[in-house]
Amino acid sequence: MSEMEDVKAAEEQTTPATDATSKKEELVGETTEELPPEQIVTETIDEDGDEVEEITQITKKVVKRTMKITETSSTTKTSSLTAPAKLYGKDLSEYDDVDVETLLAQLSPEEINILAKEVDPDDNFLPPDQRCSYECTKDPTGPLNRKKLIEHINKQAIETPDQPEFEPYVKGTVRGKKWVPPPRDQRDVEAEEKIAIDLGDEYESALKDATQEEIIDLAAILGFHSMMNQDQYHASLLNKGQPVGMGWDGITKSTQQKVYPMDPPNDTDVEESIRRVKDDDEKLIDLNLNNIKNISEEKLEQLINALPGNEHLEVLSLTNVGLTDKLALLLAEAIEKSKTLRVLNVETNFISPPVIVKLVQALLKCRTIEEFRASNQRSQVLGNKIEMEITDLVEKNTSLLRLGLHLEFNDARHRVAAHLQRNIDRIRKDLDLRLQFRFFNNLHRNPTRVQ
Repeated sequence: MSEMEDVKAAEEQTTPATDATSKKEELVGETTEELPPEQIVTETIDEDGDEVEEITQITKKVVKRTMKITETSSTTKTSSLTAPAKLYGKDLSEYDDVDVETLLAQLSPEEINILAKEVDPDDNFLPPDQRCSYECTKDPTGPLNRKKLIEHINKQAIETPDQPEFEPYVKGTVRGKKWVPPPRDQRDVEAEEKIAIDLGDEYESALKDATQEEIIDLAAILGFHSMMNQDQYHASLLNKGQPVGMGWDGITKSTQQKVYPMDPPNDTDVEESIRRVKDDDEKLIDLNLNNIKNISEEKLEQLINALPGNEHLEVLSLTNVGLTDKLALLLAEAIEKSKTLRVLNVETNFISPPVIVKLVQALLKCRTIEEFRASNQRSQVLGNKIEMEITDLVEKNTSLLRLGLHLEFNDARHRVAAHLQRNIDRIRKDLDLRLQFRFFNNLHRNPTRVQ
């Protein structure tokens, strides 16, 4: 629809009368005056290579015209119609389908800064100095002294006099209009008066003579767990008696935490474990090096380089051993060649999100790993891009059953959980078919044993 059609479609219109003045010009006379000629000398080179001067003569003429101007006034009527709201020549409804992300991607950093000053991001993760549109351009007069600044603010607040009240306070005097609640509907009052619960004389006497502990036990039996704390609820169910001083009006205290003994330090011999991995010891199936902080990078590199040649190790735990990106990349290359490794745990280390993607990508070539854990790394938040890459890699993996990673976005969590569940269901169905096949084979081989 054009702008003229938009104007015609408007409902309101006004036709004010305005006076306009028009001017008419008429030629009266014309004279021509010739100016003296001008000469321009330029030096050029002819065909023989000699310098020759060229003289150019310019003549100018001036034409003078005499015009007669007459003014005529006329009255014209203009009509102005109210058109719909527009922005840059377009209706506001046309901007509903505009992609804001595309528009922001076309802005320069300077334009984004100008836009950020006009809009409050309202993001709790941004520091206050980035959320505030005010920018102080003054140079600091000196280092910040927080103690002196607070003292100055307190002094200024004390020295500033209070604003005087126009009317002094008088005790018992009501100022303004006092709020009076509206009268209630008589039908609601009558309905409340009709509600009465008749429990009978037996229940009335039982509840009247019941002690506080018995009422608490009764509430626990009826399932009113929101009326008591956990200690009262579990004590009633287990018939242990109510704690002293923990009645209806008692002070609710937190339950004392149970003290568990500290785990003993990991006394695994690192050098001996590396030697057994290199020698492919058939008894070494589970290797746990968790929380051993004095392992050097050379020893970890020797252990990782020995993994491809080992055909008996199934579980490898390297939690809190100081794994870096360099060692993690070597580990990714090693697990691609592993043939027996089923569980890999590299939690609580210093692995960056892109390297975690490399480890998950290496699981595609190693079809034996069923469980992979790599949470609590140097960066707690992986980011949307990294999580989507991990999700795509997990959905291509048909052998992974458990993944220990903290995914922030719901889409990634749901897709990963659904794919792992499909892998578990497929393996369970394959196992059921194998058991049924083995059972029928035994049945055909020994038919007399089955009665």
